[in-house]
Amino acid sequence: MRKFLMSTAAVAALFAAPMPMAQAEESVEVLHWWTSGGEAAALDVLKKNLEGQGVTWKDMPVAGGGGEAAMTALRARVTAGDPPTAVQALGFDITDWANQGVVGDLGEVADKEGWDKVVPAALQNFAKHDGKWIAAPVNVHSTNWVWISKKALDAAGGKAPETWDELVAVLDKMQANGITPLGHGGQAWQDATIFDAVVLSLGTDFYKSSMIDLDPAALGGDKMVEAFDRMAKLKTYVDKDFSGRDWNLASAMVIEGKAGMQMMGDWAKGEFLKAGQKPGTDFVCIRFPGTQGAVTFNSDMFMMFKVGDDKKKAQLQMAADIEDPAFQSSFNVVKGSVPARTDVPDTAFDDCGKKGIKDLAEASSGGKLFGSMAHGYAAPAAVKNALYDVVTRHFNGELDSKAAAKALAEAVAAAKG
Repeated sequence: MRKFLMSTAAVAALFAAPMPMAQAEESVEVLHWWTSGGEAAALDVLKKNLEGQGVTWKDMPVAGGGGEAAMTALRARVTAGDPPTAVQALGFDITDWANQGVVGDLGEVADKEGWDKVVPAALQNFAKHDGKWIAAPVNVHSTNWVWISKKALDAAGGKAPETWDELVAVLDKMQANGITPLGHGGQAWQDATIFDAVVLSLGTDFYKSSMIDLDPAALGGDKMVEAFDRMAKLKTYVDKDFSGRDWNLASAMVIEGKAGMQMMGDWAKGEFLKAGQKPGTDFVCIRFPGTQGAVTFNSDMFMMFKVGDDKKKAQLQMAADIEDPAFQSSFNVVKGSVPARTDVPDTAFDDCGKKGIKDLAEASSGGKLFGSMAHGYAAPAAVKNALYDVVTRHFNGELDSKAAAKALAEAVAAAKG
């Protein structure tokens, strides 16, 4: 998400192999959906690290910010009996594949390097299956962020909103100033990302009961109607061409001054940095108003599949490199996320990154760290997709708020079986 520069010391640290040197003919085939500029820059850190140790990187990119297209491609490969070495995956998608008995075992490297001691339990719930490590967590993304153009904010009064009413006032002012207040891409996962934050802003207990516990009363009740009312209000601030727009193009709208703000996970920060913008100077990062102290998260992980003995060494090398503290720092500085390990210092991170690390620790210790429904860490794919459908139908004007809340409770109940 931006041009990547490292000091000589950082390069040396990155290329320090935590495992024995791999042979030149070894390779990893990696399926992923990191295709935007900033994402590709972050992934290049891992690619170059492995290639520096003699492991050839075979790239298998599948565009699509939410990963749905990548999972479709993966199903085809697994069905054909030819899975990739490693696959970028999220939450319950990992659990689903593990239940099919096709994933590998990273215990050899995980036990040796003590992953159990440094990776948060919330991530281990997905990176391990039946007590075995099957995936290497790369990062922790938090999804309840707002990215605001500093110039547009200054023109709207200069104060970052802390409440819903203040947010509406700022958006109204931006609209009066002649720019699109909210840069947004009309894709189901993007709509759901905003919805996650809106629900969280109505209370952490409400988020837990509705998105985590899937309580029918919370899903279909008056507070959910209020959440949909807030989504309808936010819809009034997007431009007419929002439908189908990729998330990074919505980021570009804010970067270029065409939009005032974007409500998106912290991968968006990489786009701002890649464009040469600086936090505090060119853009402002805040938690979605009303959610400070709480965090909805997802974690990009590389799930490893069962491979032959000829590929196992390179696969373990990749897993070890992903969890190396120097890589965790360098990668996440570029990606916009925070390390998946708790022992990585925030020294190299910018102000937004330092805030992200601090917020994550605060939410975790306060019992307010929640898996993101929109990004597959709150409920299995069938439930997530049912929510996507209702939220997007409402956002596109097909349902009013009361009908949407009723439909949401019904859709989740049906998806749960």
